[in-house]
Formats: sequence, structure tokens, C-alpha cells
Amino acid sequence: MNVAVKMATENACTDGASTKATPRGALAALSLALLLSSLATSIANVALPTLAQIFGSPFQHVQWVVLAYLLAITTLIVGVGRLGDIIGRRRLLLAGLAVFTAASVLCGLASTLTWLIAARVAQGLGAAILMSLSLSLVAERVPAHRLGRAMGLLGTMSAVGTALGPTLGGVLIATLGWRAIFLVNLPLGLLAIALVIRTLPADRSMPVTDRARVDYPGMLLLMPTLAAYALAMTLGRGQFGALNAGLLLVAAVGAFAFVRVEARAISPLVHLSLFRHPLFGAGFAMSALVMTVMMATLVVGPFYLAGALALDAAHIGLAMSAGPVVAVLTGVPAGRLVDRNGPDRITQVGLIGMAIGCAGLACLPLSVGVAGYVAALVVTTAGYALFQAANTTAVMTGVSAEQRGVVSGLLNLSRNLGLITGAAAMGAIFALTTGTIEITSAGPAIVSRGLHLSFATATALIIAALAIAMASRRRAISAAFAAGR
Repeated sequence: MNVAVKMATENACTDGASTKATPRGALAALSLALLLSSLATSIANVALPTLAQIFGSPFQHVQWVVLAYLLAITTLIVGVGRLGDIIGRRRLLLAGLAVFTAASVLCGLASTLTWLIAARVAQGLGAAILMSLSLSLVAERVPAHRLGRAMGLLGTMSAVGTALGPTLGGVLIATLGWRAIFLVNLPLGLLAIALVIRTLPADRSMPVTDRARVDYPGMLLLMPTLAAYALAMTLGRGQFGALNAGLLLVAAVGAFAFVRVEARAISPLVHLSLFRHPLFGAGFAMSALVMTVMMATLVVGPFYLAGALALDAAHIGLAMSAGPVVAVLTGVPAGRLVDRNGPDRITQVGLIGMAIGCAGLACLPLSVGVAGYVAALVVTTAGYALFQAANTTAVMTGVSAEQRGVVSGLLNLSRNLGLITGAAAMGAIFALTTGTIEITSAGPAIVSRGLHLSFATATALIIAALAIAMASRRRAISAAFAAGR
């Protein structure tokens, strides 16, 4: 069965039937679930120096407190999304919240670094469920004409969690100690569980004969494949060696085997027809490209602000906060624009805005100082907020009901892979341009040149994403015209 072509009619019937009985609190519950996962991503970073001192471990070991969480999410997010489609999304969401909350407590009680890293893996499993099912449940509970602003709200909550993490983490460590950054999830997790139980209706029972089978071979192939790619991009701290090349080879072989297995599976984990459909294939590709670019602002930006503009840590943080603040302020308005004008148009507007912002950074003269950098960052982030709301709405509106979980997982996976790739690729471009491994020793002019080439590359990636968006729209129009004939 070609799942990708079961589109608007089925969605309208499913959404229309379920939304009338859904209170507004459902959106609050799902927003809180997404906030928890994004908060846990950023709050641990600020604790790394403290953890290195507490456990007496080098940075190479302590960084796994962050990497273990991200790797668990990247590896598991597609599988748990599909599992939600099969066993029930509300049921699995509650299990995910329970795992996330319990794992957070275990993190806070850790007496060794190994214990803490293992607990972070479990926390990442819970977070993968929260991230994947929040999007699919919102698409299920919110009517199509209001889906844009709902996705905008989720984008805002994700930005709030990312922006709040370092600040909240610093305050908690200074006042209550490092364990508090994990234990704070206990009351928040219990609140989210209570909200889900109260606001989301029980999963509809499905006859056993109608339930899809779990694609265990597909899951067992996809998980190590994604893990190998993620490790290839993160190990070595910027030095790409034989281990990285070997892991990439493992990922390539795993991806080839996964495609072969899925093509023959009775109930595949991922229907390969999704990637042939212009809406989904384009949405996933654009998402990966955009997140690669957004990672450049986090990887390259601090070095430029410190090395070229000579800002101290406090002022670097203040300048960098402009991005999350803009994302928070523009998320919901971006969703309203999507509802009013349609996702296709707003996707292109957002990408054009990102291209303008990245081009500004690629041409940024040192003489304009911090104000010029922040202005270009604001334009880039505002364009990103528009794109994010529009692309998520387009993908989640077009998918059939029984595939929402796995498509939500794939969309989140494309973002994670973009972030991982961006951290490696953009960091490498910046380092190669400056011509030194120790970037902090480079002069302002050299650092500025690194910024220019990095964001010239970013501009090219956004232009490629814009070309994909325009081609996808033309293909969709042609398909609709052919169907009408």
C-alpha cells in the first residue's frame, strides 16, 4: 500500500472527529512534554565543568553526559514513533514521560560518571518518545485550519527550553548543586503525566487483525546505522580520522541494508514511498539542510564574537541569546501566518529570510561590530521560525493517520542529523579557513574570514533548500492537475 498518497480526505475525517472532544489542555500537556525534552538537551552543557571536577574525569569522558542523551534520541526516535502508531500514542507518551522522569531522578542520584551516563541514555529514550509523539498527537488533536499556530507554539516551547537550559542550569548549580539540574524534572514530569491523563482521551482500541506488525529487523538495522553516523560526526573533537571513516562506512552499509530490508518487509518501519512523495521527501531534506545552517550559528558564532570582536563570555552569551529570543517571540505569529497563507508560501518566505541573514553574515565587515552580527542573526532566526512552523505543518497535515508517529520521528530525525552534521561540517570549514587547530590564537581578520566562508556555505545550503521547496511545489501542482484530469 502506498501510504504517502493517503492524504487530505482521510486526515480531514480523522481530525474532525477527534478534535471536538479535545480540550485546550491537550496542547498545554504536549507543549510541556516537548519543553522537558529540549530543556534536558541544553541544561546539562553548563554542568560539564562541575561534573569534571566532581567525578575527577577529563572532558573526553564527561562530554558523554551530553552525547549519550543526543545519541539515544537520534538512534531511537524513528522506532518509537512507529511503535506509537502501533500500540497507541497516548499510552506510549505516558510511558515515555514515566521513563524520562524516573531516569532524571537516577541522574540526580548518580554516584559515578558511568551511572550518570547510563541514566542519560534512559533519559534520551524517554525524550525520543516525547519529541516524536508530541508532534503526531498535536496533528491528531488540532484541526487542520489551526495546525500552523499549534506547530508554532511547539516551536516556541522548544526554543524556550533550549534558551532556558543554560540560565536555569547555572542558577540551580550555584544554589542547590549539580544534582538539581536533573531532579527539577521530577515535579515537571509528574505535572506532564497528570496533564496527559486528564486532557488526552484514551487510545482507540483496534482489532488485533488490523494492527501493523513491529518491524524488528528494520529497527535493529536502523538503530546501529544512525548511531554509527552520529558517532562518526561527533568523535575526535574536530579531527576526522580512521575511526570516523570506519564509522561512516558502517553507516553507509547499514543504510543500504536497511533500504533492502524495508523494501521487502510486510509492515515496514519506514515506508520508502514516503521519500518519493514530493511533500515528505522535500520536507525531510529541507529540514536537514536548515538545521545544518542553524548549527553554524551555535558553533561558529561564539568564536567570531570572541576572536574577532573580543567579547567576554558574558557579552557573548548576551549576543547569542538574540537567536532564541527571536525564536520564542516569532513562533506563534509564524504559525498564524501559516494558517492564513498556507505552508508552501511561508516555507519559501522563511527560506528567503534565512538566505538574506546568512548572506549578511557571509559579507559582514568587522567595522559593524556586534550590532551587525546580531541584526543578521535576528533575520536568520526569524526566517527559521517561519520555515519551521510551515514545514512541520505541511508534513504533518499531509500524512495519513496511521503513519503520523513514524513521520514525526523522521522529521525530528532529519533535524537531529542536520544538527550533528552542522556541528562537524561547519566547524571543520571554519577551522580549515582559519588555518589553525587552535582557533583561539587566530587574529580578528582570519576569524572574520572563517565566518565569511562558513556562512557563504550556509547561504548555498539555504538556496538549495529553497530550490527543493520550489521544485516540490511544482511537482505537487502537476500531480494535482493530473489527478483532476
